[in-house]
Amino acid sequence: MRTLLLMALLLGVFINSNAQDLVYKPKNPAFGGDTFNYQWLLSSAESQNDFKEDTKTGFEQKTELERFKENLNNQLLNKISNSLFENQFGDKGIAEGSYVFGSLAVDIYPSNLGLVVDILDTDTGEQTQIFIPGNN
Repeated sequence: MRTLLLMALLLGVFINSNAQDLVYKPKNPAFGGDTFNYQWLLSSAESQNDFKEDTKTGFEQKTELERFKENLNNQLLNKISNSLFENQFGDKGIAEGSYVFGSLAVDIYPSNLGLVVDILDTDTGEQTQIFIPGNN
């Protein structure tokens, strides 16, 4: 009898219980949210933005004189580097060894990956390594 009464009581609780659907409503108007949220979201995003646009870094056309000067400078530097290269390495090309070009210390040695060129700027401490693949 008690079990029957307990079952009736539980059945009555389940019948009278009300449930509510959970509904998701987005805040962003771009995803279906309220359009009045747009201004608030925009101002919130702009206040958090640490990056400021620099209007002076746009593309500026160089004058004929500036382009001529740059071209002449590039050709002069190319001739100087070719002359240094031939004076240092001769007609044979790059050879193993250690070389110094001003503040640049260059070490060239073979490895299993090919020819390795280590370049060290003795003024700043910056260095780079170049691998020249070859027939081993």
